[in-house]
Amino acid sequence: MSSSISPLAPEAFPALPEIGGVTLRVARARYKNWDRCDLTFVTLAPGTAVAGVLTQSRCPSPEVEWCRAALPLGTARALVVNAGNSNAFTGSRGRAAVEAIAARTAAHLGCQPSDVFVASTGVIGVPLPVDKAEAGLDAAYAAAPCSWEDAAATIMTTDTFAKGARAEVTVAGRPVKLAGIIKGSGMIAPDMATMLGFIFTDAAVDPAFLQQALSDANSATFSCITVDGDTSTSDTVLAFATGVAGNRLLDSNDVEGAHEFRAALKDLCRELAQLVVRDGEGAQKLIAITVEGAESDRSAHRIAMSIANSPLVKTAIAGEDANWGRVVMAVGKAGEPAERDRLSIRFGDTQVARNGLAVEGYDEAPVAAHLKGRGVEIGVDLGLGEGRATVWTCDLTHGYISINADYRS
Repeated sequence: MSSSISPLAPEAFPALPEIGGVTLRVARARYKNWDRCDLTFVTLAPGTAVAGVLTQSRCPSPEVEWCRAALPLGTARALVVNAGNSNAFTGSRGRAAVEAIAARTAAHLGCQPSDVFVASTGVIGVPLPVDKAEAGLDAAYAAAPCSWEDAAATIMTTDTFAKGARAEVTVAGRPVKLAGIIKGSGMIAPDMATMLGFIFTDAAVDPAFLQQALSDANSATFSCITVDGDTSTSDTVLAFATGVAGNRLLDSNDVEGAHEFRAALKDLCRELAQLVVRDGEGAQKLIAITVEGAESDRSAHRIAMSIANSPLVKTAIAGEDANWGRVVMAVGKAGEPAERDRLSIRFGDTQVARNGLAVEGYDEAPVAAHLKGRGVEIGVDLGLGEGRATVWTCDLTHGYISINADYRS
């Protein structure tokens, strides 16, 4: 956790609503030499539905494998998250630690271990100490309930600020609340989601429908961000629906309020995803990249991510240099259909290249002014079809190198 807050951070942590059936607690398990809590323990009402999206890394943590096995069952009673140790690449010792955490939590709550969801973040390759895990769980179970901000701060690693978002929607005449917390700052280029994110709602939602809604939201939000092109071994986003709101069960798009719920969930996910990019390691600028005119949405997404992950593009933005040639490079290397003589590029509202050529005599003054701001927009039109995508990233500064050169020390 950095002592210097990102210049892109919100002014304050938002006021998140209480979610019926959700109780938050934190404790200090001392996984790392931090003078703060590092374990978040969330208890959930019986009957809570769960859905999730998990890393596509071929070297996932035992926690990811545990969640992947439990998700098809569709129910949850608890969430346990630790920071400071990812427990990834730890073999049988890591798996044993996850099993011990789930078993001890289940014993406290009188539920099945498969009703306990577990996530970890931190250094790779160090087995999670079972004795610290169990002592931390016992301390958390006995602790007084805490705030959303406390829970969000506890799951941080190199994050510079706690991240949370809220949404409210009416489902068949009943008010429904959503709240989410997330952590992430580096190793962000997810194939599914980003680092660790947890969403809670008091809506009554069928697990299969919740999974459908979360997967759909993910494709336009968490899977559209990148900080450094690296996908974590531990990326996990879970959504929990307690049903305490008492609305008619959302189990298909035909139920009144289903579309509104899905829209609210997507808005919440987008806000959480952008908070991660705003806290990108060393970030000074938030960059939105929109690609249109592609042969398909998928093709547009791949091209946009190629631009967003380019160190040359990201360092040019850090230096406030409208080097659109680097954008051309990133489009060309994406491996997707593109025709040089149809390609157009803009920075902010200013077109700098059109139909494969620099715009003759374009005014650089508004471009320079745009690049000096905290928010930068890059637009690309391929002129080939109707495909469109927007992704978000940040600039690449010396700060990123400093943070990651010293990560284990």
